[in-house]
Amino acid sequence: MAAEARAVPRGGGWRIVARKELADHLLSLRLAVLLVIITLAALGAVYSTSGEIRSAAEEASGTPMLFIRLFTVSGETFPSLLSMLGFLVPLLGLAFGFDAVSSERAQRTLPRLVAQPIHRDDVINGKFVASLAVIAATLLALTLLVAGLGILRLGIAPSAEEVARILAWYVLTVAYAGVWLGFATFLSVVLRRAATAALVSIGVWLVLTLFSSFLVGLVADVVAPVPDQPTAEEVLARARWEMWLGRISPQGIYDEATGVLLNPEVRTAGILLPEQVDRAIPTPLALDQSLLAVWPQIVALLALVAAAFAASYVAFMRQEIRA
Repeated sequence: MAAEARAVPRGGGWRIVARKELADHLLSLRLAVLLVIITLAALGAVYSTSGEIRSAAEEASGTPMLFIRLFTVSGETFPSLLSMLGFLVPLLGLAFGFDAVSSERAQRTLPRLVAQPIHRDDVINGKFVASLAVIAATLLALTLLVAGLGILRLGIAPSAEEVARILAWYVLTVAYAGVWLGFATFLSVVLRRAATAALVSIGVWLVLTLFSSFLVGLVADVVAPVPDQPTAEEVLARARWEMWLGRISPQGIYDEATGVLLNPEVRTAGILLPEQVDRAIPTPLALDQSLLAVWPQIVALLALVAAAFAASYVAFMRQEIRA
């Protein structure tokens, strides 16, 4: 036993757990189902919007950043690909995190797992890394599929700046999925049943995704009510309250950041006053300027990933595991 313990160096046990979890995820039915759902949504969005993009390009030749509009333009029958993925990407994180620990507990394999010559923190680290790697690979395959279909449908190749913007969007989308993965993993640690963790995580996701705008509007009406004949300051105050309350949801932060990254004509994620619009130079922003405009949102999303994983890590390390 001592020889086995020496065979697993400190800090290397998480790779063993990650390889095992990665193999389980790649061969699981849940990954196949999620791939079918997300791929069908992406295909529908691309085919619905590519026709409108081609007709718009024919009417206005020399349109800048034409290829990247595959992600932001809505079709007649489908919303934009950005909206579809903003709604569906959390499912990836929830699906791979809700039973990360609770399934081991239900199968009575958790005591044996931590009894191996692997440190306890390697278990939660390996599970999180493996799940995030599968999500990143899934989103990468989806991005390449959309790019390939866009090239075939539009007949143009993306420019270097468009590729850089899509890459930045991809990294941000993986981080967005990581927030929900960390949240679901935390629930799988603190709740003993996987079904309970799944119901709670899906409930929170639906509230923050479908009903967040309604709840934000209600709170804004209470905090900053607008009278029948409002002044400009009262309207601006309510708009600012709606903006800040909307950023409580990870989707609100993600929508703001990706909306600026994938649309160089958007100059800020905040509120623009009429005098600011008049003084603005009517040219698209460069990528570095777009990144600066949404840098607070990017940092906030990465901080949420770290906080969600840290909560899962601390809860798992403090939890008593009995045989």
